[in-house]
Amino acid sequence: MQKNLFFALIALLMVGCGKNERLLTSATGSIYECLVVSPNAVKAPLCETMEADMYGLPQMEATFTVTHVTNAQFDDFLKSSRNILLADINPNKYTFVKVLKSWDVWSTPQAMIRIQAPSEEQLLDYWHTNGEKIREWFVREELERQIRFYRACTNKDARAYLNKQGYDLLIPEDFIIIKNEQMVNDQMVNVLWCCNNKGPMRKDVLVYSYPYTALEQFSGDSIISMRNAVLGQLVSAQVEGSYMGTEYKHFPPRSRQVAALRDTVGGFFGIETRGLWKIYNGEAMGGPFVSLTRLDPVNGRVVTAEVFLFAAGQKKRNAMRQLEAILYSLKMPDER
Repeated sequence: MQKNLFFALIALLMVGCGKNERLLTSATGSIYECLVVSPNAVKAPLCETMEADMYGLPQMEATFTVTHVTNAQFDDFLKSSRNILLADINPNKYTFVKVLKSWDVWSTPQAMIRIQAPSEEQLLDYWHTNGEKIREWFVREELERQIRFYRACTNKDARAYLNKQGYDLLIPEDFIIIKNEQMVNDQMVNVLWCCNNKGPMRKDVLVYSYPYTALEQFSGDSIISMRNAVLGQLVSAQVEGSYMGTEYKHFPPRSRQVAALRDTVGGFFGIETRGLWKIYNGEAMGGPFVSLTRLDPVNGRVVTAEVFLFAAGQKKRNAMRQLEAILYSLKMPDER
């Protein structure tokens, strides 16, 4: 009786999976870890690019924690790694460089790029031009995974406040609302400020919007100027007269145009700005920040979502990237 029941259950599972579906194991490794598989002759440039310092952190931390193995060492045990960069060099199989992107080949969630090349020289020529783009692709894959996690557990009150204005942002449920108000600083600015102050790190998320008047508002200088005005008025320390500002000396803030992630809308997405914040006229406090500035064409407003972190003496890469993923969940009224 028990044997018959067992085989019946197995049969149901096989039917449910279908001919083209597979049961994948969970990916191994931590976030922002990457396995580089390549001949030793091209190991150094591949690993150096993937391990390059992440910009905008007060202490240097690698963009990815990299492990390298040769192609012969790449066995079934390693195939479950969450991020895999595979360089396949074979003059008998390939006549030109070809790049293949794939997902969930041996485990889930898994992202893999395979670079096929007929020679070491051709692979290195390609990598010299495109290596940073490939590293960015892996970063964005990690951001998308984090966004999928946030969808299951968000702060409903914070999202409801933003929804009334037409926007949406996946603010995690363990963040509490500090302020949601309109404030006047030469113009009307709508502000939502949420914080997670549990544990050894303090994590903050802000969303503020203001009227769109000119394209120049999307320049790096204009974005930082508005940031200093809004956060300088909102955020202070215990010393009277202290306020938050932007650090310019060691890591000047950088702005760049960014495209949407794969799981969101396509094309141009907004202006990403990253750098360091500090407290002026008060305690020696500071840390990294990242913001995303977008245009709301429906309401004629500029919308900036920013995350910043305070974690004295601790590594910040993973926590900052997890916060950064929140920004890429930002949706305008015409996208909701």
